[in-house]
Amino acid sequence: MRLVNEALTRQAAAPLGSMADMDFRHPRYFINRELSWLEFNARVLQEAQDASNPLLERLKFLSIFTTNLDEFFMIRVAHLRELEVAGISDARADGLTPSEQLEAIAERCHALVDAQTRCLHHEVLPGLREHGIVLHDMHSMSDLQRSLVADRFHSEIFPVLTPMTVDPSHPFPHLPNQSLNLVVAFERPVTDDEEDDELPFAIVEIPKVLAPLIDITQHRNGVEYVRLPDVVKGHLGDLFKGLTIAGAWRFRIIRNSDLSIEEQESDNLMKDLERELRSRTFRRVVRLEVQADMPPEVVQVLQEGLEVPSREVYAIDGIMHIASLMGFYGLDRYRYLKDPAFNPRLSPALASSGSIFSILRERAILLHHPYESFSTVAELLHHAAHDPKVLAIKLTLYRTSGDSVIIQALKDAAENGKQVTAVVELKARFDERNNIVWARQLERAGCHVVYGIVGLKTHCKAAMVVRREGNTVRRYVHLSTGNYNSSTARLYTDVALLSQDPLLAEDVSQLFNILTGYNARNIHDIMAGRKPAPTFSKIAVSPFDLRDRLLQLIQEEIQLHSAEKPGLIRAKFNSLVDPTIIAALYRASCAGVKVQLAIRGICCLRPGIPGVSENIEVTSIVDRFLEHARIIHFRHGGADLVFLSSADWMPRNLYRRIEVMFPVEPADLKRRLMDEILDLTFADNVKARRLGADGVYAYVPRGEDQPRVRSQKRFIEQAREAGIKSVPYDTAVREASRANEHGRLKPKPARSPE
Repeated sequence: MRLVNEALTRQAAAPLGSMADMDFRHPRYFINRELSWLEFNARVLQEAQDASNPLLERLKFLSIFTTNLDEFFMIRVAHLRELEVAGISDARADGLTPSEQLEAIAERCHALVDAQTRCLHHEVLPGLREHGIVLHDMHSMSDLQRSLVADRFHSEIFPVLTPMTVDPSHPFPHLPNQSLNLVVAFERPVTDDEEDDELPFAIVEIPKVLAPLIDITQHRNGVEYVRLPDVVKGHLGDLFKGLTIAGAWRFRIIRNSDLSIEEQESDNLMKDLERELRSRTFRRVVRLEVQADMPPEVVQVLQEGLEVPSREVYAIDGIMHIASLMGFYGLDRYRYLKDPAFNPRLSPALASSGSIFSILRERAILLHHPYESFSTVAELLHHAAHDPKVLAIKLTLYRTSGDSVIIQALKDAAENGKQVTAVVELKARFDERNNIVWARQLERAGCHVVYGIVGLKTHCKAAMVVRREGNTVRRYVHLSTGNYNSSTARLYTDVALLSQDPLLAEDVSQLFNILTGYNARNIHDIMAGRKPAPTFSKIAVSPFDLRDRLLQLIQEEIQLHSAEKPGLIRAKFNSLVDPTIIAALYRASCAGVKVQLAIRGICCLRPGIPGVSENIEVTSIVDRFLEHARIIHFRHGGADLVFLSSADWMPRNLYRRIEVMFPVEPADLKRRLMDEILDLTFADNVKARRLGADGVYAYVPRGEDQPRVRSQKRFIEQAREAGIKSVPYDTAVREASRANEHGRLKPKPARSPE
């Protein structure tokens, strides 16, 4: 941990001067972005190690840890590796060069991966076995099971396998990203050439088209499985008949998967993106996982063939790609090994029997997902698609789900003759291929599909329904911190606002006009000051004014701070990286303003530095649901300004994306955000960890007599107490026969116990 500790504890020995003389951008005041992210993933691993969590939830967190780490290497480590190879040694805000970061990352990751492997094999798998979930290897199966597996191998697996030998006439094969493989070594041939010391070997890729787990259950009182790689390894003799196998070992590779498209030079962004997705499969290897007992000479062969430095080789003493075990999580008979089921409630604001449009004409609605059902959003779009009074629907799509009711509603609306505009972000990382599919489906249905503005990702979450009501055309808007994704709406905590506020609707109209009517040159001219920036009544939009608005609000909090009315900034979001925002928060702390931050993931700010950030507190919550909401509260001299936003406080969100920050103004909704959601978030003393000045997170201390506060559990309880019982959103929308033409869907009682 030496390199990590050095990287996370760069404190200045020199005495501090006055605030006016202080350099808040000094590297000593910043935690490295990549190492901070690794500490977030370490908190995910903590949930897997926590024996108080149900066993299958612990397996889920192990799987999430693996998936997170894969993406981290595919994007962040890959970027640093390219900088290192190019000889670029520029340091980040914290002062670490790319090579120093890679060394520190490797040190921390090796320790985390070892801890993950121990947790799986020493705790989770033995615990599952006690409940009848058994994972066999080829030696622990019964004779009957081995016979069944052999039949399965020859009938289903053998025809798919392709053994690839490596010798002078067969170069090292191209292996795709995230592929799990076997390297097979053979006995050396007897030869008179004493200099012929090359190791004869072959590679067998484990096919992704086959299920990673094979059911070999023999008894009703449990389930039994064997992993596909073990089955292939156990039958290698059938692939290499006549050859003497000296040994076989698993290995797995992770490649650079970042996309590099020169959008300004692209004639067809979709085609160029598809080409880049194909090339992603065979880019530079950034991590090589090898079986722990693989002989050094075999590891060397793989390193040379894949061009991987020793730093990026990870010895795994157990199962690779733990996410392949998630089939266990779906076993219905073992639901008692998971968190208790929770069926999201409908908001109490929807108790009226009127249509959603009539409800919104009376009041704005705040939705807290996943505690309150996403069905309200689906209902709005579903009815808009079929309501003859609706003229147009506009919506941004960053990530959406497979069988999406949102996509279907847009297609239905277009087919019903309504004007439908969908702004689809093709470059949503790891969802690029899916978004291409949705875009083409929408185009075929008659929707007007726009791919945003070249050079800027469209990350804002906005929808607008335009409806004729008598002699008036009214606009209903939905603004959210989360995506229009029905799957993640069950798993991510987000907050959304539904409103028909005319000024807010006017701002959203202008936002869509920018998304569909501006091009990269327009934006460039605006940012260069050659053309006036668009102005908005209520919302702030990056890259135009969102960062400046945040800085203004922080500065106003400093100016309004006094002993009688002490300043307060509270914010909940995913990541804090931007040096300018961090410096502004340091100034607020020095001025005496209390700053409370709930940051799930990356935090480059160092709290608790005497004379700099002693008034700043940073906590992180990792629990059942992924904390994803962005909520900001400024006390503002007692006026209490509250905002929701699609943007984290990172350079990419503030400069390279279209993001929206919007106010929540109705007193009851504002009070709910402050007194319910934020208060409970900062009161968490079960799943919250607090960040120290040394970059280390520790569980929030709790006194012996202090009650346990687990915020997500309490939010579930509140939803059950106050909400309306509902069926899942997709069932509700598809059972449209339960609603009249203009009425609201009537929820049936829940069909399964919670």
